[in-house]
Amino acid sequence: MNQTFTIRDANEGDFPKLIDLFQEFALFEKTPERMVNTVEKMKKEKSFFNGFVAVDENENVLGFATYFFSYHTWIGKSIYMDDLYVREQYRGLGLGKALLDKVVDFAKKEKCSKVRWQVSNWNTNAQEFYKKMGAQIDDVEINCDLTLNN
Repeated sequence: MNQTFTIRDANEGDFPKLIDLFQEFALFEKTPERMVNTVEKMKKEKSFFNGFVAVDENENVLGFATYFFSYHTWIGKSIYMDDLYVREQYRGLGLGKALLDKVVDFAKKEKCSKVRWQVSNWNTNAQEFYKKMGAQIDDVEINCDLTLNN
């Protein structure tokens, strides 16, 4: 499949398509019940949303990467890449690498010390991809989530 795509900043007009991809990603992660975001919620909280999308010539969203700035006590200003996802039929075409490169380039431009993200322990394909990109994957820390029902 010869697929041309562009990586650009995500915007509010992408929210409906992104919600669809978030649901698809939650299914891929085997946790669909955790995806409770909505277009309305994204619109209300849009000042907190940062991301890039891979789109085709018809503006179909093929994948996305979301991120936020963080501060790590040992190293300083950083970017946390919350999610990176490419629709299954577009994997292997370079979209994941292009999205990750965009996040890394943005972090460098912003003078960040690090880009950090998570990968599921069962997702060995993603782990191998990230290792090829130069990421160090450790098993030192375990996620702690405290969900707030506001």
